[in-house]
Amino acid sequence: MTENKTQPTQASVEDFIAAAGPDKQSDSERLITILQDITGEKPVLWGPSIIGFGRYHYEYDSGHEGDSALIGFSPRKRELVVYIGPGFEPFQALLTRLGKHKTGKSCLYIKRLSDIDLKVLAELMAESVKLMRGKYPA
Repeated sequence: MTENKTQPTQASVEDFIAAAGPDKQSDSERLITILQDITGEKPVLWGPSIIGFGRYHYEYDSGHEGDSALIGFSPRKRELVVYIGPGFEPFQALLTRLGKHKTGKSCLYIKRLSDIDLKVLAELMAESVKLMRGKYPA
């Protein structure tokens, strides 16, 4: 079995977000505060670019298994990407109230936090964490 490419590192989260530029740094600091409150976990840099909180172990029917961050985000050049493990099907009602965003399979794309309702985002992230902890108990 191959090992997951995205592993927790000892790299500094603070240095990483400082390098993202002032706009992304400010939004990242806000997301870190919100996600620490939701998860009770400290931020950890997973791989070169994902700030993750908590961890879970998964195993697929194929036998592939590994660990991943319970929830996380990355301050990308164009937008913030929030990684929502269970995908977005359970959260359609929240997404309609969120504000300006796009979604992928499990990625929520936001240009800046000022474009969205932070209370709705926090609720969405808290519900995601709750579902992930229910599916993957520690």
